[in-house]
Amino acid sequence: MGNGKKGSKSDRPISKQQYNDTLEQLQVELNNLARWVRYYNKRVLVLFEGRDTAGKGGVINAISECLSPRQCRVVALTKPTEVEKGQWYFQRYVEHLPEAGSITLMDRSWYNRAGVEKVMGYCSDDEYKRFMKQAPVFERLLVDDGIMLFKYWLTVDQSEQEKRFAERLEDPLKRWKLSPIDLEARQRYAAYGEARDAMLKVTHTAYAPWTLVDFNSQHLGRLTLIRHLLDRVPDFQVPAESLVFPPLDRKAAKEKFETALKPIKPIKLA
Repeated sequence: MGNGKKGSKSDRPISKQQYNDTLEQLQVELNNLARWVRYYNKRVLVLFEGRDTAGKGGVINAISECLSPRQCRVVALTKPTEVEKGQWYFQRYVEHLPEAGSITLMDRSWYNRAGVEKVMGYCSDDEYKRFMKQAPVFERLLVDDGIMLFKYWLTVDQSEQEKRFAERLEDPLKRWKLSPIDLEARQRYAAYGEARDAMLKVTHTAYAPWTLVDFNSQHLGRLTLIRHLLDRVPDFQVPAESLVFPPLDRKAAKEKFETALKPIKPIKLA
């Protein structure tokens, strides 16, 4: 795990082949975990936090792409509506908590208040102080009710963050990831660090601890985080469901309309 200090960099290079091979093995284990979650009606909630460009979306995709979307749900909320602003702060998140037998992956969470809202001035001092007081209590209620809560903070150095911002600016397929808030955040790197440290001091508890992961190398960071998540749920093997795969009755399965429909013509490549 990363130590969260500026200047920490991974010194273990990993090839693309090593990454793909290791990720495939981990995804097999993730499927075993998902089967265990369904078998025992567990509720798993994983929070992914970190600076802009840290790599939250990439690791969430690496986990979710191999699991059933009916069981594993990704939650990435937009800014609160006017109605939600008048609610209890945690209320909009409650409806996205996992039900029995499911996994919820949150791309940012209620910790927006301790990070971007605090640094950018989107909440008052009273709202911030109230959050810092209520967050550990809220999480204690979740854990006491049986939710398996995992909290990850993805660390990235400022130089690496700048590199990734530049890549997003140049790549038209990643341009949507840039916003005016992201550009302003570049100027407040130190302030975000101070807000993070204050948040960790108050909300790192025995029942809902934080885990910091070095994401200066996104590939290595993904593998490290997934391995850690799997290791925190020991003995999750359950018998695989036995499926019978009888031979196909081709005559009965033939569809009459196949010959009646005309397929569209493929596009011509330059």
